[in-house]
Amino acid sequence: MIDKLSNALQFQQQALALRAQRHEVLSGNIANADTPNYKAQDFNFAAELKRATAAQSGGGLKLATTSSGHLSTGSNNGVAPHMQYRTPSQSRMDGNTVEMDIERTQFLDNSMRYQADIQFLDDRITGMRKAMQPEQ
Repeated sequence: MIDKLSNALQFQQQALALRAQRHEVLSGNIANADTPNYKAQDFNFAAELKRATAAQSGGGLKLATTSSGHLSTGSNNGVAPHMQYRTPSQSRMDGNTVEMDIERTQFLDNSMRYQADIQFLDDRITGMRKAMQPEQ
């Protein structure tokens, strides 16, 4: 039963974990907007989600279990996203590549999508809870 619940929520869990990681990256970019020679970073969310779910579903490393009763970890199995540097549209004299307009836009977009993922997960859990309750 727990395996079925875990599998049903696996995709949303991966998406939320990657959204949280992206939030940290973007907030790091914003925090270092005035740091000389800081290079803004980001990662392709869709590609990393595909990679993380493939690793979770059997394409990646798995933990060794000594009993059939052991549960899976449910995390992203240590799959770190492939970071990429942003190419600035206008270079700065101090070598910093953070463009605040782009970073704020990406941060807001990621925040809204994170909230949407939470709502999807909540709706899914609510549906499962209703399906498990007896009819009245």
